[in-house]
Order: sequence, then C-alpha cells, then structure tokens
Amino acid sequence: MEYREIVAVTGLGGLFHLLATKSDGAIVRNLADKSTKFISARLHNVTPLESIEVYTTGDNVRLHEVFQKMKDQENTIKIIDGKNADNNAVKGYFKSIFPEFDEERVYVSDMKKMLKWYEILKSNDLLNFEYQQAAEEEVVTTTTAAEPAVEATAEEKPAKKSRAKKAAEPAAEGEEKPAKKTARKKKTEE
Repeated sequence: MEYREIVAVTGLGGLFHLLATKSDGAIVRNLADKSTKFISARLHNVTPLESIEVYTTGDNVRLHEVFQKMKDQENTIKIIDGKNADNNAVKGYFKSIFPEFDEERVYVSDMKKMLKWYEILKSNDLLNFEYQQAAEEEVVTTTTAAEPAVEATAEEKPAKKSRAKKAAEPAAEGEEKPAKKTARKKKTEE
C-alpha cells in the first residue's frame, strides 16, 4: 500500500485504500478498521489524496507537502488533537507549521480534517513522500525540455479554419421565402 492508493470518499469519514474500480463505483478498505466495502459512484465521489491541493497566499501546494512539513516539525512542534482543540489552537498550529496558508479559503474544518488524516497516515506508516517529490521533479524537467519542441511545432502548423454556418439571406420586401422541400415517399410496389 502506497500514498498514491489512498483516497477520501465524500460522505464517509476517514481514509481508504483503493482496491479496485468498477464502472459503477469502487471497492475500498478503511484504513482505521480494515473493513472492505463497495462505494457506489452514484452516492459518493472518490478523490485520491495525491490530487488534493491546499490554498496558500502564493501558488497552491499539494497535500503531501503539508503532511511533510508536519512530519518534519513534529519533534519541535507537538501535533494537536483536532477533535478536542479549539479553533484558535488549530489555526495557531497551522500558522506555525505552514505560514503560507490562505486563512480566508482554508477553513478550520479543513485543518481539523488534515490533522485527522495525518494521524491515520502515520498509524499506517504512509508518510513517505520521496517518490512523490521525485515524480514532481521529473514532470518539471520533462516539461521544460519539451517546451521548445512544442513551440516549434506550433509555428509550423497553419491555423485551422473554422467553418461558418451559412446564414439565411433575408428576403427582400414583398418577396416570399421559398417553401421548404420535403422528400417524397417512394411508393412501394405491391
């Protein structure tokens, strides 16, 4: 089990390990109690944790970057319990861990959810994000290397011409519009 296989499910608390996907839903295992269940796509949305971003005052950051900072500063700043802490304590904790949070768009309920998720990931030993950071660096290097090639191909290709729909010319005064012709039905020979 790896971090990229962990998902959050709308309407259900906690985190889940994605076991299989189907056209009408997914099969997931709860990380807390290890129970396996089918999640209907009609009722729930499944979101991988690696795709979640957190609002900051600059560029948004991935959720694993916040978890990494929490892990790095765990020895100096004690992690608070999101259930029992008041809102100001939770805000203060995240301001000390990640001062770039956008306070207007990251709600206290989101911060408490991140604390809960961090504890679940920690108890399941899923706080290793080295492969995640290596994958992001690889994407950055491939896009910077591919940018000149994309520009060169864009210059070589002519722009596509869009087809405009023929506008019906308005009839002059006194003239009638021609009647629409309908296809005649063929008589079948008996």
